[in-house]
Order: sequence, then structure tokens, then C-alpha cells
Amino acid sequence: MSGFQRIKAVLFGVAMLAVAILFIFFPSDEAYTIIVAILSLGMAIAGIKDIIFYFTMARHMIGGKMILIQGVIILDFALITASLSNVPKIYILLYLIGIHAFSGVVEVLRAMESKKTVEGPWKMKFTHGLVNFALAVACLIFLRKTNTALMIYSLGLVYSAIVRIFSAFRRTSFILIE
Repeated sequence: MSGFQRIKAVLFGVAMLAVAILFIFFPSDEAYTIIVAILSLGMAIAGIKDIIFYFTMARHMIGGKMILIQGVIILDFALITASLSNVPKIYILLYLIGIHAFSGVVEVLRAMESKKTVEGPWKMKFTHGLVNFALAVACLIFLRKTNTALMIYSLGLVYSAIVRIFSAFRRTSFILIE
């Protein structure tokens, strides 16, 4: 990880922490709209970045079409997420539960694959996946109590921010081929 990437990861983690603390101390009806806007904007940026990466470099790579497909799917999810601003809160919570559950399962599977193939920080990935999945289950349990679900989501944001900041300061190993 370069110095600029480390600074970017720390700043993004601090911003996530600030938003989570804002949600914890000032829960309101607008919080769900803000969550939807943040998710939509983040996924749109990631999708557009993948599509641009495909057209600039990945089309010449093996498996480059998967990056294009991934970018288009993420951009589609961003547009679907943006359209959720006028629906009842329960649907937004169900959508958030689905995102957390899916990302938790994917993170656990990636950690297990990383454990088998590469030596490295698979334990942090595994723990992060378990916490994401546990947050989804906790939000599902407290689905009718929307403020409690917002608190659980905010605590998950705090955890993700701390993991992001911690991983920015970790030493990264690299392979030197002479």
C-alpha cells in the first residue's frame, strides 16, 4: 500500500467514524435517507471506476470482462439503491440486511480461501465477515424497532472504520522477483 493509499484509507475510515457517531448520537428519520445516499454514491463510484478500469487496461487482461461485468452490476445496484429513497423504512432495512449478510458471507469465504492459498491477514477478514453477518442477524431481530436497527448499523460502521484505519497502518508484504 502506497503512502497516498494509506492516507486515503485513514481519511475514509475517519469519515465513516464521524458518520457513525452522528447516527448514534442524533438518530432521526433523515438518517435512512443519508444511508441510502451514501450507499448509492459509494456503489456508483465503485462501478464507474471498474468500468473505466476495464476500458483503460482490463480489456487486455485475462478475465478482464469479469471486471466490466462487475462494474455494470455494481452500477445497477447503485441505481436501485438510489431509487429506494421514497420507500418505507422497513424495505431499506431489509436491503441493508441483505447487503451486510452477503458481504459477510463473501468475506468469510474469501478469508477461508486466503487461509488455504496465501499466508497473511486472513483472521482479520474472517472476523470482519463474521461481524458483518452478525450485524445482519441483529438487524433482522430488531427489524420492527427502527432506531435500534439504526444503532446496530452505526456500530457496524464504527467497526468497519476501525478495521479500515487499522489495516492502513499494517505492514504490507510484497514479493520481489529478481
